[in-house]
Amino acid sequence: MDSLTHAALGAAVAEAAMGRQLGRRAALWGAAIGTLPDLDIIAFPWMDALQRLEWHRGPSHAVPFILAASPLLGWLIARIHCGRIHFARAAAAVACILASHVLIDVFTVYGTAILAPFSDLRAGTNNFFIIDPLFTTTILAGLAIALFAKNRAHLRRAANCTGLTLATLYVLWSFAAKTTADAAFEKSLRANATPAIRHMSAPTPFNTLLWRCVAETPDSFLVGYHSLLAPSRPIEFLAIPKNPLPATNPPLSRTVEKLLWFSNGYLTIEPLPDGFLASDWRFAEFRATPDSPPAALFAWKISPGGTITPLRARFDAATHLSRILSALR
Repeated sequence: MDSLTHAALGAAVAEAAMGRQLGRRAALWGAAIGTLPDLDIIAFPWMDALQRLEWHRGPSHAVPFILAASPLLGWLIARIHCGRIHFARAAAAVACILASHVLIDVFTVYGTAILAPFSDLRAGTNNFFIIDPLFTTTILAGLAIALFAKNRAHLRRAANCTGLTLATLYVLWSFAAKTTADAAFEKSLRANATPAIRHMSAPTPFNTLLWRCVAETPDSFLVGYHSLLAPSRPIEFLAIPKNPLPATNPPLSRTVEKLLWFSNGYLTIEPLPDGFLASDWRFAEFRATPDSPPAALFAWKISPGGTITPLRARFDAATHLSRILSALR
C-alpha cells in the first residue's frame, strides 16, 4: 500500500495500543514504525533493477523481522518514556503495527515475502489496489478525531476504534466482492472456447467495485473486467498472445527466470531489435492511443546480457478513474 496508508494505519494501531500511556505521542511512534518496513528502498542505489524486485517487500516485510524488531523498538519506547509504559506493552504494540503493515501489503497484487530470508514465496491475496482512498480516509477520519479531541479520552478511543473497525469491515467487504467477481469470471471462462489453465483477479485502481481478471490459456493471456454494479453485463476478454521464452545465454535465462518468479508466470516476452520486452500483466494495461495495442503497466526492457531496465509507464489517474466510472454504469 501507499506510504500515507501505512503511516495512518500505524498511528491508529499505536493510538489504540499506547494512547492511554503516551497520549498523542503514541500516534507519532505508530506513524514512524508503520512506514519503517518500506525504508528498504534506502538500499536501492546499490542495487540493479532485478535485485530491487527481490529486495522490496522482502526481509523487512517478513515475520522474522517483526519478531526481531518488536522487542528492540519496544525497549526503545519504554526507555524513552520511562515509567509511562511497560516494555511488554510497547513491544506488543510495535509487533501489531509492523504486522498490520505487512498484512495490508499482502492484500495487494505485488506480493510480500513474509518468510524471507528463509523462503522466496511472495504472498498476495489480491483484494486491494495499492491505493484505496476509502480504506485510508476511514482510518484517517477516526484518527483525526482522536488526535484533536482535547482531554476527552472516551471520545478519542471511540473515534479511533470506530475508524479501525470500519476499515476492517471494508477489508471483509473486499474479500466478499472478490469472491463474487471470481464467480462471474469463472462462469465466463468456462464458456470460452479455449479453457483457462488458471486465472487471477484484482480490483481496478482506487475501488473494490470494478474487478479485473487475467486468465492463462495455452497460447495467450485473457484480460476481462466485471462490475459488481452491472453483474449481468457480459464479460469480454482481450487476448494477449504469449511468445516463446528466449533460451539463449545463461545470464538472460536467469533474468527471465527471476521475472517469471516475480510475475507469478503472468509474463510475456517479445523480441526487440536490441533485446526483449518483458511485460507483467497482473496489474493493469493501457493504450497510448485508442488504436494502439495494449501495454502492461509493469514492463522491462531486457538487454541480451540479461540486464533489465524498467519502462516507466505514465499512470494517468484521471483516465483510469474515468474508465472505472464508465464501466460501473
